[in-house]
Amino acid sequence: MLFSDLAQTFKKLEETASRNKMTEILADLFRRAGTAEIGKICYLLLGRVAPLFEPIEFGVADKFMIRAIARAYGAGEDRVRRVFKKAGDIGLAAQECYHVPLHGSRVQRLSVSDIFVRLTTITAMGGVGSQEKKIEALASLLASVDSLSARYIARIPLDKLRLGFSDMTMLDALSWMLAGDKSLRVKLEGAYNVRPDIGYLAQTVKEKGIKGLAAVNAKVGAPILPALCQRLPTADEMIKKMCRRPDQNVGGRASSTEASGGTVAVEGKYDGTRVQIHYKRTPNAKCQMPNVKTFSRNLENTTLMFPELSGIGKQLNAAEVILDSEAIGVDPATGKLIPFQETMTRKRKHNIEETRRSVPLKFFVFDILLKDGKDVLNKPFSERRKMLEQTVKKGNILTISPQIVTDSPGVLRTYHNEQLAKGLEGVVVKKWESPYEPGRRGYSWVKFKEEEGKAGKLSDTIDAVVMGYTAGQGKRTAFGVGQMLLGVRDGEDFVTVTKLGTGATEKELADLFKKLKALRVPVAPKEYKNVNTLYTPDVWVTPSVVLEIAGDDLTRSPAHGAGVAVRFPRLVRIRTDKSPRQATTVAEVVRMYRLQ
Repeated sequence: MLFSDLAQTFKKLEETASRNKMTEILADLFRRAGTAEIGKICYLLLGRVAPLFEPIEFGVADKFMIRAIARAYGAGEDRVRRVFKKAGDIGLAAQECYHVPLHGSRVQRLSVSDIFVRLTTITAMGGVGSQEKKIEALASLLASVDSLSARYIARIPLDKLRLGFSDMTMLDALSWMLAGDKSLRVKLEGAYNVRPDIGYLAQTVKEKGIKGLAAVNAKVGAPILPALCQRLPTADEMIKKMCRRPDQNVGGRASSTEASGGTVAVEGKYDGTRVQIHYKRTPNAKCQMPNVKTFSRNLENTTLMFPELSGIGKQLNAAEVILDSEAIGVDPATGKLIPFQETMTRKRKHNIEETRRSVPLKFFVFDILLKDGKDVLNKPFSERRKMLEQTVKKGNILTISPQIVTDSPGVLRTYHNEQLAKGLEGVVVKKWESPYEPGRRGYSWVKFKEEEGKAGKLSDTIDAVVMGYTAGQGKRTAFGVGQMLLGVRDGEDFVTVTKLGTGATEKELADLFKKLKALRVPVAPKEYKNVNTLYTPDVWVTPSVVLEIAGDDLTRSPAHGAGVAVRFPRLVRIRTDKSPRQATTVAEVVRMYRLQ
């Protein structure tokens, strides 16, 4: 397929607001794509040349793309800069500055694979003079394509392609390609949750059909979407809904190795950052940390952030393993666990060793997903826990999360209160015989922070996406941010749920403005649905920043897209560890409203 044909499809998608229409356009594209190129097309549709979990970046800023456009089309940098500022879009700036008489004869019939290879080559450029090499390579590429192709090629290295959909719409499109409807979406999503690599899955089903998904299993080096927690209001409700035999009331507690009759496992809920640990024994390997990779809850490769894990082989009775864990910072002086925001200072790419000394981490391991090449996701938690205890030995870095097993609401409540007294967030309650459910937020795992009705507040927080903001007034003028319009997830779209103007410190406001300034767009992204004109912000931003908020309660609100609104919202913290796809959903907010 020629890239110019793909660019025409990009244009159709960009001009389409309907999710169903997008799905049909993508399905048609996938039908026309060859087996060897469909995976590359999937990555390019997301503005990448690799799956999200591969730490491959272009390392190109706006100013470098401006220089590349100027060089490609013989335009002055000042002119490109003016056009870019007026259009608010680097792709439109490239298209407007495109010089047909000068470069028309140089346009080549480049295939999707040609463009993919040349973009991938740019990501690999490093060392002294790499920026100049990247600018020259981009200029050469822009000069080799038509003007519409230039629009999209200019956006990709800056992560600004943003066609208004994610992997989930692409899964729907793959189902349409295979069956003519969305009937295969569940099977496709199940495979994606285990191997969240849309390019790999697309190539698999293009070549082998839906039956090819049977061979998709967990693999060391490729993250698994983490299992997520649901909400239930009380300990009694948890036992009633989650226990196999709710009529029994053992009323005792036991360790996981002793409790054959237990029906839920209860573990402390740590206020840290989720870390999925992938280990493979590779003796005599030369590269840095060759035996360990780590991934965040939003699939970001965080390996270099946790150098202390390079020595965990001593704690493992396995040649190959995938572990689910929570990393918590420890006060070097007292040995006590530290707050979330201090732990998150470890989430950085520079000065890692210095920060490691000031904020040492402990990794509380609570599940095992693969051992020695065998995917154990479908094994019951009782068996996985036993396997975990046989795999992880005592040591300074990895610690198996303590737990009890019970079917008594009273015991559950007591243990929960004990964890709160220790400074934890509460507990996570897990069905003792349930499989690990990647990416799903069902009732196999339930978080227990606070029982309903306490202090007249919401029993849990909400993770909301910043959709836009108003300019700061009064004291907030200096920070540039007044009230923020927040939304929750509705499928792949976002709808409003509240406006937030309190709870942030001056430092948090300054950090937020810095993040949001880089995300500003001239019009509302097409993922934002049903925004009432009452809530139109001064500035729209692309969905990227997630804030955890608390509130007094939820109330019905026909003006907000979610149908309910958070009353008296307050900022709890900025969730740098969560992506918009992991924001609270409309269904969850409505359920919280009903549980009130």
